[in-house]
Amino acid sequence: MNRSILRLAIPNIISNLSVPLLGMVDMFIAGHLTDENYIGAIAIASIIFNFIYWGFSFLRMGTSGFAAQAYGKQNRNEQTEVLIRSLYLALLAGIIIIALQGMIALVSFYLLNVDENIKILTKQYFDIYIWSAPAVLILFSLNGWFIGMQNSKIPMVITIAINSLNILLSFLFVYQWKLEIRGIAYASLIAQYTGMVTYLLICKFRYKHWLENISLKKISSISSFIPFLKVNRDIFIRTLALLSVSSFFMYASSKQGNLILSANALLMQMFVLFSYIMDGFAYAAESLTGKFVGANKFTSLKQLINKLLIWSFTIAIIFTLLYTFSLTHLLSFFTDKASLLEICYQYRWWVICIPLAGFLAFVWDGIFVGATASRQMRNSMLISVSIFFVCYYGLDKYQNNHTLWFSFLLYLLSRGLIQSYIAKRFLFVL
Repeated sequence: MNRSILRLAIPNIISNLSVPLLGMVDMFIAGHLTDENYIGAIAIASIIFNFIYWGFSFLRMGTSGFAAQAYGKQNRNEQTEVLIRSLYLALLAGIIIIALQGMIALVSFYLLNVDENIKILTKQYFDIYIWSAPAVLILFSLNGWFIGMQNSKIPMVITIAINSLNILLSFLFVYQWKLEIRGIAYASLIAQYTGMVTYLLICKFRYKHWLENISLKKISSISSFIPFLKVNRDIFIRTLALLSVSSFFMYASSKQGNLILSANALLMQMFVLFSYIMDGFAYAAESLTGKFVGANKFTSLKQLINKLLIWSFTIAIIFTLLYTFSLTHLLSFFTDKASLLEICYQYRWWVICIPLAGFLAFVWDGIFVGATASRQMRNSMLISVSIFFVCYYGLDKYQNNHTLWFSFLLYLLSRGLIQSYIAKRFLFVL
């Protein structure tokens, strides 16, 4: 069982590491430009696009769960139908996002209400990167499908290629062509479409015979989308709830001034780094859980969950030690501004607590996705988000950055504990 977990987890971890690396490089570039507001602009742009794109992350998770269960059933037609339906939805959603970009920008900047200097820089990034919508969402579908098909190597190669190209183009456009934040956006746009085209070519040539036997009439019928849409509806609600916390975190940070906003943006990179490592095991959980559920091998599923919990706890301990002894060195990579590093140091203990507070949530998310237990995952997220906001506003007398970080850690911890309770009661696996 450990070998199966690592066979899927390691490629996902390698590919996931390139994602925070890209974010870190963006922060590095922004942190070494002439104005510290560039860091804040990248942080605000991330909030907006997290809502736009990760609100559709159900395309990856829903596709992964259904594909994994079809793989467990050894039903080739069903496996391919899952992919085509997901691509239909991804393309449609991408076109709608581009069509509504003006309204999205207007609403986003109204709600965030950030400093005017940061807003100008963020808008420059937004106007370029919004055109990546179809590519980003189609990549969600393709990544989810390959993970569900127990193939983590192709997503690893594509993801590394996309992010490597993105990093190279960012340095070229920013430092050689002097495009500043617009250069970072152009680099991301080009890299996303390059990855999408590469992925589609792989599907065309590797699964050509599969596609020839598919009935488009059957796939296009409304009834065939209903189970997919029901699961994705719950995942969509869950994702919006998750994004409300991360977005509010940066919004509340901006209310404390540009220095706190930039400092928290840097500190959150440590959470991002940990989350992408843990997502490697969560993706493995999706693949293997779906396979065992599809094949009705529930004894194997119980063994899988026990192994996953051991692995995730071990990773959490490693990251706790890493942040305890090396956090200052990690943060100094992002910026050479002493004022920011000094503020970050004041809140270091909250970052140190992130791994142990959050590891359970990542593992259970993967298990619930593979089991297509979307309703239970949605409910646990809604409860945890409520705890976050009740805690933050309940301590309104002390609303400061420590209160914000405490509420965030309580939210992470409650997610994992609530999911553990739900799993024990509803999945009957513990």
